Amino acid sequence: MKKRLLRRSATALVVTALAAGALATTAQAAPTAGTTGVKAVSGGDPTLTDVYIWATNVNLREQPTTNSNILAKRSKYWLDAVCQTQGQSVTDPAIGTNNWWTAVQEFAGSDIAWVNNLYLRGGVKIDGVPDC
Repeated sequence: MKKRLLRRSATALVVTALAAGALATTAQAAPTAGTTGVKAVSGGDPTLTDVYIWATNVNLREQPTTNSNILAKRSKYWLDAVCQTQGQSVTDPAIGTNNWWTAVQEFAGSDIAWVNNLYLRGGVKIDGVPDC
């Protein structure tokens, strides 16, 4: 409980320190599904699909829209995918446009956050992740 409170406090401080804005990433091409030099990990809930954020400084949000609060930022990071749904379209000039968002949580457990599928390995709609 104390660890979770510390994590939430740290996240709140980070969110407060960051300016709201569009999803920020490095300007690199999105990797396709398959091997990209990163091994698959299975450290979370075995009933959920593991997803990989391939970019850097990707915003995890309260809702599937860039207008919602940023809960955290992650770079090159594995998460559990709960489900995916269509939301606000996000365009990144280096990658393209996508309106699919995935609800994710930390392997150790956390509140649900949303990340646009542009920044997840697997394509427009990710195989193995159910619709919400």
